[in-house]
Amino acid sequence: MPLSQNVFAAALVGLCLAFPAVAQTRIDVAAPFEIQSPEPSTTGHIFLRMGIVETLVDADPEGRLLPALATEWSASEDGLTWRFTLRDGVMFHDDTPMTPDAVVNALEIARAKPGPLAGLPIAAITSEEGAIVITLTEPRAALPAFLAEARGQILAPAAYGVDGQAVAVIGTGPYRLTELAPPLSLRATAFEGYWGDAPHAADVSYTAVSRAETRALMAESGDADFVFNLDPATVTRLSRSDAVSVHSVAIPRALLLKVNAAHPLLDSAEARRALSLAIDRAGLAQAVLRYPEGADQLFPPAMGDWHDATLPPLSYDPEAARALLGELGWTPGADGILTRDGARFALTLTTYPDRPELPLVAAVLEQQFREVGVDLTINSTNSSEIPAGHQAGTLELGLLARNFALVPDPIGTILSDYAPVGDWGAMGWENAEIVALAQALARGEGSTEDRARITAILQAELPVIPIAWYQQTLAARAGLDGVVIDPWERSFGLPGLRLAP
Repeated sequence: MPLSQNVFAAALVGLCLAFPAVAQTRIDVAAPFEIQSPEPSTTGHIFLRMGIVETLVDADPEGRLLPALATEWSASEDGLTWRFTLRDGVMFHDDTPMTPDAVVNALEIARAKPGPLAGLPIAAITSEEGAIVITLTEPRAALPAFLAEARGQILAPAAYGVDGQAVAVIGTGPYRLTELAPPLSLRATAFEGYWGDAPHAADVSYTAVSRAETRALMAESGDADFVFNLDPATVTRLSRSDAVSVHSVAIPRALLLKVNAAHPLLDSAEARRALSLAIDRAGLAQAVLRYPEGADQLFPPAMGDWHDATLPPLSYDPEAARALLGELGWTPGADGILTRDGARFALTLTTYPDRPELPLVAAVLEQQFREVGVDLTINSTNSSEIPAGHQAGTLELGLLARNFALVPDPIGTILSDYAPVGDWGAMGWENAEIVALAQALARGEGSTEDRARITAILQAELPVIPIAWYQQTLAARAGLDGVVIDPWERSFGLPGLRLAP
């Protein structure tokens, strides 16, 4: 530290000793997600979690839909016309009223950009006194859930430039943005004109910190009050610390391998099943992730009817994996790696360190796949490389954490990933039956049996290979009361947090 900084630090300590301690009024959040811009289509999830923006519809921890900026909604008998009654007296952070026209403007801009709203069969969005009306070309029973997704946040008209891109974050939430410094930080203060209960903490801040170890140190030192996304080793250490409390909850998210099913090494269900059989999910979950168990199917129990407890589970059997690969014509080479027609069974696995557990799991998979003769090269890079590789057709394997709760109805993710395939879902694989079943469920015509059938097809074909069901873990400073983890990952719960003196 330079001398001038030493002098400043000494003076600061002296001031702290000379005056009584002042109660902390700001909650500092640290998480791995960078702030790309004010644009909701890229960074909206951070603004929503920080309580700066809101959506028409909210969801409780069980995924039940709740009123937010819309107080109620109803559909016509044919399911084609939806009316959303807007909350009265809501003000944007620029002190302009939230009018029906402003809501229509925000939704029209949102559905013109990538995201769940873009895929909806919307014919028109119109305003009327105290409400908006959405007209569809075909029924979509889960429409209110789609309007709870972060990219459907409602911003003031002044938040957008002439091209529809957001140039400011002017929301309606309990906190008003006061400082935005992409890609790393923001600050916000309690909005006095908020329509709901005032937050307990007057100010909040967010810092994007990519390294899990750095976030853990910030929690221990008190440099952050609320630290999100902890790696397994950190959880063990922080659990023994008096400076923080560690909180964990199961969430509707799965750690999985995204497989390029069009790749010549992976274009058969037998080859994909062999990779699945090579994965010791129980050992990986307990030793690496510190989770109680691995995933024996794609959808976790928290997803209700999408989880089929009667489905034969995915298992670990390296001998069976070798046998399957042998039936496909693969034989071990001199170095133990399988060969066929002069080609080695070698693949590149792409993952990202934003979620600190992913590189750890990738390293274990490299060892487990080698045991059955598959050579794996790990490419740990930006998460954007996975959808980019999907679009380019160059991705071979992607290790990722897939959130089934972006829309608080799993059908939103199913439609995006498998009906038809999407950037984060299946690649080089299509199934007409799943498309038909998912579309029927989206219209509100499906059944529990239809959900079970989709789950069974994915289990048999393995366009993605499940590894573990997720637990979200965070650390909160000792004395921070009211900490909860939202399983649907919509909110950090900052307005309800109380800071001890």
